[in-house]
Amino acid sequence: MQELRIFSGNAHPELAQSVCNYLESPLGECEVFEFSNENIFVRIQENVRERDVFIVQPMSSPVNTSIMELLIMIDAMKRASAGRVTAVVPYYAYGRSDKKDQPRVPITGRLIANLIETAGADRMLTVDLHAGQIQGFFNIPVDELTALYMISRYFINKDLENPVVVAADEGGSKRARNVAQTLDAPLAIIEKRRTGNDEVAEVLNVIGDVEGKTAVIVDDEILTGSTLMEGARVLMDRGAIAVYAGVTHALLSGSAVEDLKASALQELVVTDTIPLPPEKRIPQIEVLSMAPMIGEAIGRIHTGRSVGELFQ
Repeated sequence: MQELRIFSGNAHPELAQSVCNYLESPLGECEVFEFSNENIFVRIQENVRERDVFIVQPMSSPVNTSIMELLIMIDAMKRASAGRVTAVVPYYAYGRSDKKDQPRVPITGRLIANLIETAGADRMLTVDLHAGQIQGFFNIPVDELTALYMISRYFINKDLENPVVVAADEGGSKRARNVAQTLDAPLAIIEKRRTGNDEVAEVLNVIGDVEGKTAVIVDDEILTGSTLMEGARVLMDRGAIAVYAGVTHALLSGSAVEDLKASALQELVVTDTIPLPPEKRIPQIEVLSMAPMIGEAIGRIHTGRSVGELFQ
């Protein structure tokens, strides 16, 4: 394979450009747009024959359009004789649909993996999947980066008073434990119950001691934020002196931003795996850039070096 080339769909061109800046490589030229009949058109505007191609495209809003753009771009690259095509998907949508937890429901996370492979991707690079088993949905190599160490360093630099790391739910306890080890802090877990499909979960209990401590809630994504903010309220009721949160993917749908302003959360630390428009950039939200880490991973994949060494 010859020269490294990086392209972007319309989902997050700013992140793609930042990755290119890190690698000191120009962003590839292509046009991606939608006709009036909602059909997506892609045209690669430069030679990619035998090139090592990376397509940066998180599955962010509008999610289904972003997915189709990615699939069509992969197909266009393969038909243009690209040497290798890597789908760089900082945010993998449908990650919550990773198993049959109700009768007669799909496993959409697996379906998306099948589509990416069928389109012609040779490998995938992603960030903090909702469920680890999603890697196993692919028959191509998958490199999963994590923002946890970067978020941990941010809180270390804040020098929080008597910190305790809190898992947003039982399923995220392993993720939170890693952060707790980095911060040299104890671990607590929010016990919650989700009923139905209405995006709302009920906080039942807090497992662990948070009294007199600064709580740092850790999760992989924030959607409406209702559960996170309810968890913050419960932690304050249990005696926490302040509550922070570190989340990789900031979807912040509905009234999440307005609700955050009125919540007990001191600060919400997120990354730019998903574009955050100016109207959502309130003082309570701190955005960390994933571009250097993604850029370093792309460089390592291109030169055949280990991506896992980034976290050793």
